[in-house]
Amino acid sequence: MSDNRKVMFSGIKPTGDPTLGNYLGAIKNWVSLQNTYQGIFSIVDLHAITVHQNPEDLKKRSIEIAAIYFAAGIDPKENIVFIQSHVHQHAEAAWLLTCNSYMGELNRMTQFKEKSSKSVKESVPTGIFAYPLLMAADILLYGAEVVPVGKDQVQHVELTRDLANRFNNTYSNVFKIPKPFVNTGSAKIYDLQDPTKKMSKSETSNPNGYILIMDSPDIIRKKISKAVTDSIGIVNYTDEQPGVKNLIDLVCCINGRESSEIVELFKEKGYKEFKEYVAETIINELEPLQNKVKFLLEDKHQIENILKEGARKASEISQKTLDEMKKNIGFYSIGE
Repeated sequence: MSDNRKVMFSGIKPTGDPTLGNYLGAIKNWVSLQNTYQGIFSIVDLHAITVHQNPEDLKKRSIEIAAIYFAAGIDPKENIVFIQSHVHQHAEAAWLLTCNSYMGELNRMTQFKEKSSKSVKESVPTGIFAYPLLMAADILLYGAEVVPVGKDQVQHVELTRDLANRFNNTYSNVFKIPKPFVNTGSAKIYDLQDPTKKMSKSETSNPNGYILIMDSPDIIRKKISKAVTDSIGIVNYTDEQPGVKNLIDLVCCINGRESSEIVELFKEKGYKEFKEYVAETIINELEPLQNKVKFLLEDKHQIENILKEGARKASEISQKTLDEMKKNIGFYSIGE
């Protein structure tokens, strides 16, 4: 890398329209970290095909997510931004790591166990079983030492650390050992209809359970008005009121206020006024971003040029690591 900052790698799958949870839990966090770390951010479309995707939707969402990255404040002059499938080294390195991994450790991955428990074992896509190895390749190819993840992905970073140490011990010290970065200052955002589940379009069939980054103000107001609360009728930040607590967390993630401030603000008020406040807070955060996304998508060639240059830089860095992996494994190189 070109400077002395530690490398940070992260990405989002183009498997659906990104939610407010994606924005607050990932993208906004990246923006705040990009001056501290050298950022490498990918649209991880290879991860997306662990389950079948409509080809046209996959193309459309890939460019839209790139636009969201830039509209949110990811600076392509200071960071490397690219589409994962444009850098072939990811798939090749993932295979090399696959041959240095064990089925037992992949079987222990919580997400695989959860997803496979919902299906007949014979019909579980192999990609769902093996994708932590591709994630490991994503991280290790760039010498990333910082990996911003949610708590549900920490286990995969720990697997990456195990694989890196195993490879280093078996061959030589090719890899830096990454650490997960869980933003403890940012609360997890839960489903608006079921505040025991994280806000995720893939986790629910109820569109009122999540807010999409590109939802219009009217749709946001409607979804927040239908958000589950309780019969207590008092705005308070407590586990006994998970729906209200979730809405407070949502506001605090956006404007940086303390939960106690929100509780005090609505001490003598009801849920109707509270929900109106939550909705307007979200709209004020998302509307400027939405306008920037629409503006950027009017000139897709500009986005494509940024992604092309990002892929070139990513390929240059990742090829050096891949060459080291292959050399240490013992692959024959012409001209040696």
